[in-house]
This record gives sequence, C-alpha cells and structure tokens, in this order.
Amino acid sequence: MAKRKREATDLNAAEGGDEDDEITTATRDISPAHYVFKIESFSLLSENDITMYETNDFKVGDQTWRLIIYPNGDKSNEGEDHVSLYLTVSEANPLKVGGEINATVRFFVFDQIRDEYLLREGKNRRFHAMKPKWGIPRFMPLKTFINPSNGYLVDDTCVFGVEVFVVKSLGLGECLSLEACPQPVSHKWKISNFSTLGNDRYSDVFTAGNHNW
Repeated sequence: MAKRKREATDLNAAEGGDEDDEITTATRDISPAHYVFKIESFSLLSENDITMYETNDFKVGDQTWRLIIYPNGDKSNEGEDHVSLYLTVSEANPLKVGGEINATVRFFVFDQIRDEYLLREGKNRRFHAMKPKWGIPRFMPLKTFINPSNGYLVDDTCVFGVEVFVVKSLGLGECLSLEACPQPVSHKWKISNFSTLGNDRYSDVFTAGNHNW
C-alpha cells in the first residue's frame, strides 16, 4: 500500500501547475459514496468523436449534480493528453443568482487489478450561478490510464466516481452592538422662602437623555 501511495503522490508532482498544488492524491478500498460511472468500450468514445460526456443527474443533499468526463482531455483548459473530470450543477436544478454552494469534491478511478480506487481531492470550492462547474483538467495522463498494467482500463472497461461533501450553513449567527453608557445629568433648583409657597411650583426646563424635564 505504501508503494501505491507514493505512486499517487508522484502523479501530482509529474503534472505541476498552480492548481495541482491544491489537489491531494491517495488510494482507498471503499467505493465512492455518491456516484459511480462505468464505461464499457471506452475506445469507442474517441472513435465516435465523443469528446465530452455528461452522466445522468444524481442528488447529494438538496442539490442535483452531474459528472463530466473528457476521455481525451479538456483541451480548452490545458487538459491535452489527459483524462479530465468535472463536477457540475445540473441544468435541471440550476443555482439561482446570488445562491451558492460550498463543497469539497473527490474524483475516483478504479484500479481493477489491485481492487482499489485512486482518488484526487480538491480544496473546498464555491459553486454559484456564474461558475457552476469545477474539476481537474489533468486528472490522469492518458498514457497512464490506457496502460493495461495500471489497472484503470481493462478489457476496454473503466469505472469513475465522485463524492461531494457540501458545507451547509445553518443560518446561525450573532450581532453585538454596544452603546456608550449615558453620563448622569443633575439639575440644581434653588428655592427661596420655601415655607411661603402655597401651590405647586416648577423649575426651569432642563435636558437629559434627549428629553426635556
């Protein structure tokens, strides 16, 4: 297992690029929890000029998603000679303007010889109406993928997968607003000949706390 993990780490180093610095790579035995996509006759995608394929919708949390694969790489995003994988918000349930989802995404490919999955995980990403898709254009070099000894493509069959971990806001929060304590106001009223006063008398008006008294 240690050797396989070292090979997975080398996959990052070989590709380079700023985005790859944010991608972690590992292996595990457990299959993807959210969606698995099996392709039979992988070579026929290229033979039929299918440069990109979107899966059916699948739901994670309250959102509907799709997995996208470029079998020969997303050339518009420097993915030449690689297998490219993306996760996108489904057009059947698009995000509204101003709405957003924060999620961590894991992409998988199954090693059929060693019976384990290679996974590549990005940092937490923000999906919104203007940017509903994220992925790894250089998920795996095509020559590595199609080499039968690596186990990813066996008898022209392969298996991909994805997991989406949504960071859901509970809407809880707090606002603290402080006000300075008002200074006490005093008013002195000097009364002469107090004993001679018959009826009620009133002092001059004075102000305290924005009020007259």
